Amino acid sequence: MFVLCAADAVARSYPFGPHTRNVNDLGNQYVPFHAHLWDLLHGRATGGLLVNWQSGFGTSFLPDLGTYLTSPFALLVAVFPRSEIDLAVYVITVLKIACAGAAMAWLLLRLRPGRWWAAGLLGASYALCGWTVATASYNLMWLDGLIALPLLCLVGEWVLSGRRPLLAVLVVTAAWIANFYTAYMATLAAALVFLLRLWLTGRGLRRGLIAAGRAAVTFALGIGLAAPLVTVVYFGSAHASEGRFTRFAPVGTEDLLARLLPTTYSFGSPALFVGTTALLLALALPFHRAAPRRVRAGWTLLVLAVTLSMQWGPTHLMWHAFAEPQGSSYRQTFVVCALLVIAAWHTLSYGRPDPRALGAAAGLLALIVLVASGSPLVRSFTWPVVLAAGPGALLGLFLLGRERPVLRVAPAALAAVLLVGVQLGEATATDAVATRMRFGHMDDYAPWGDRQQDQADAIARADGWPRYRTDPGREQTVGNDPLEVGGQGAQYYSSHTSAVLSSTLTTLGGGWTSGGRSLQSLDNAVTDVLFSVGARVHSPPDPHQNWFPQDGSAVTVTREDVPPLVTVRPPAATGAFGPSPYRNQELLLGARVYTLPRTTVLNGAGKRPYRSTDRRQGVRVGAKATITARCRAGSEVYLWAPYFSGTARLAGSSAHGLTGRFRSDWRPLTKIAAMQRLGTVPDSGRLTVDLSANRLGVVPDRAVGCLDTARLHSVVRRLRATGATEVTVSGSGGTIRAELPARSRGVAVVAAPRIAGWRCAAGDAPLVPAQQYHGLVAVPLDGTSTSVTCAFRPPGLRLGTAVGGGSLAVLAGLGVFGAVRRRRA
Repeated sequence: MFVLCAADAVARSYPFGPHTRNVNDLGNQYVPFHAHLWDLLHGRATGGLLVNWQSGFGTSFLPDLGTYLTSPFALLVAVFPRSEIDLAVYVITVLKIACAGAAMAWLLLRLRPGRWWAAGLLGASYALCGWTVATASYNLMWLDGLIALPLLCLVGEWVLSGRRPLLAVLVVTAAWIANFYTAYMATLAAALVFLLRLWLTGRGLRRGLIAAGRAAVTFALGIGLAAPLVTVVYFGSAHASEGRFTRFAPVGTEDLLARLLPTTYSFGSPALFVGTTALLLALALPFHRAAPRRVRAGWTLLVLAVTLSMQWGPTHLMWHAFAEPQGSSYRQTFVVCALLVIAAWHTLSYGRPDPRALGAAAGLLALIVLVASGSPLVRSFTWPVVLAAGPGALLGLFLLGRERPVLRVAPAALAAVLLVGVQLGEATATDAVATRMRFGHMDDYAPWGDRQQDQADAIARADGWPRYRTDPGREQTVGNDPLEVGGQGAQYYSSHTSAVLSSTLTTLGGGWTSGGRSLQSLDNAVTDVLFSVGARVHSPPDPHQNWFPQDGSAVTVTREDVPPLVTVRPPAATGAFGPSPYRNQELLLGARVYTLPRTTVLNGAGKRPYRSTDRRQGVRVGAKATITARCRAGSEVYLWAPYFSGTARLAGSSAHGLTGRFRSDWRPLTKIAAMQRLGTVPDSGRLTVDLSANRLGVVPDRAVGCLDTARLHSVVRRLRATGATEVTVSGSGGTIRAELPARSRGVAVVAAPRIAGWRCAAGDAPLVPAQQYHGLVAVPLDGTSTSVTCAFRPPGLRLGTAVGGGSLAVLAGLGVFGAVRRRRA
């Protein structure tokens, strides 16, 4: 804990400095999800455990809960103020890492007797490994796997000794509930450690098979008890948007060895650093004559085999549950770090290595440094740390073997001080370097401050759920604004963002990042009608970001008359979505409200630009360009340019200060820009849009749409007259009920995406799988029912409950059988 806090102080990172630590998904996903958990625990959330009504116009929450929030540490957010959610997440992170070190120290002393302070030192080496400080410290749910690995290895030890069978099952269950993704990797690692320990004990074939069978049953029962959550998470991933996945490519030998050294950092290579002391001890194991040959050979070969398995495609995929990871490719690195530490402990537990073994280890370390010196990951500040840590660790290990006092101090005490000092210094430096270098290549987001508080206050004043939705707004602060500041909007960023939601919003002109998994708010009058957004927050651009200039405006709220959450539509939903989001909005609305004028696009030289030669239909624009068109005076002007990056402004006074800000990235396709409102058509009927691109992009042929607001208001009046008279949502969020006018015919449409799990019925009829109306939940009406009820059950919940119940029954039966047998004996 001291190292983690000291490193952040050196890096001047939150909470010990001005730099935010909310990089990448920590700011976009994990902090907002913990804020939502705070709201749930205090009864302030919109929705419950089954449905999260704040994000994505209504999403399944149990998969997100099981992925991000089921760690027992997550409950600690409840004791912090809501405005200190960033501090709560930081404290949880530090506590998890400290507990991982304690768990590893406990395991080491269980594997072999030895010095308690040495076990603590190596436990800290594991907890502060490169994987932790470079990758997992901002993916805090992975830290549960860091704790789970030594605990699952302890389960293997209990199986071998025939002790604590019930506790062993419960530990497996707790690990898989806390974070099943890293628990899967930890389970594979624990299985390898168990098989090696089984071989080292020399029990013979029959006794070995019995122990292996007992271990298999223990883990099967433990995972079975966690099935109600694990199956829900699995099916949530199955229905999720594909996202963007990186193709695996092994790193070079130089980079691989460089990550064993302190203060090296990169996003795409395995962070194998465990400290110089632990590395030297692990390297000395093959040459340590006091240790049995089987121990030396077994642990050395296991470390090498698992390390090589990270570099080969099929085994690399196996470590990631046969699904190519999105983002960091080496998420299983903590397994190798654990094996290195365990190997180091076996070296030390058989006595201090003799000078021959230490010399061989020092030679191997020198060879590693020599080869790694050719890697660009070894920077200038690495050498002082390496040159100080290497001799310091060697001297400390040498002193362990002395018997005579040194400077009137016991050699063991002096060695402990020296080794702990080396560990503290290099771990602090490595953590600080990783923290500062993340700022260079990752997006970062400000912690909770005045901007978020202003947004939250504005939303609280305007909120009218479930009569209408309140959208946090287009100028987002993080990817999950509704979870962090409140409201009910389209914004949603998760590993479980459904493909139905992503495709529906994209066809309506929505924008996204992270390959389609981070959906953005769509500030559009028609989609506000479609999704019953009656209040919308307008914020200035986030001052923490410098993508666009700041305008100094304050947070405001606009209100619109919109239909209720449940409307009645004609019985036949004809047509299908096409390439134009304007026509797609009209199809879902059931009326024509847009004029799509012919446009003329000219580049900065006044010439027509070239057409795109890839699958993006339209003309290529870069730097400056203009779009001209003619529409009815007073119409609202929208620009749809998903593959354009820059700004767009409607020329003339009718722009009302509105500027469209577009962000897209074509190669690779990680983000597309949302449709933007630019202003109103001037009295002349001729409109000009000035484009300023920050990279080469594409503008589609029918990019401009002119909205007839009077016609849209008449459609709203009709939908309000025929829509639900009252809409109620259950406290758990899993049931929505609407009262309809008498003799309603056609289709009742719920303004929520038709994700898997919705079951609906009209009147008192039994619930059946809901139908869909162009991607939304729909219920057929026959004119006799005056109410509609829809209930949500996450896919996989019934299967998981059955498996969990069966596992519980088997566990209870085994417990009774064992108790009866012991009593008879």
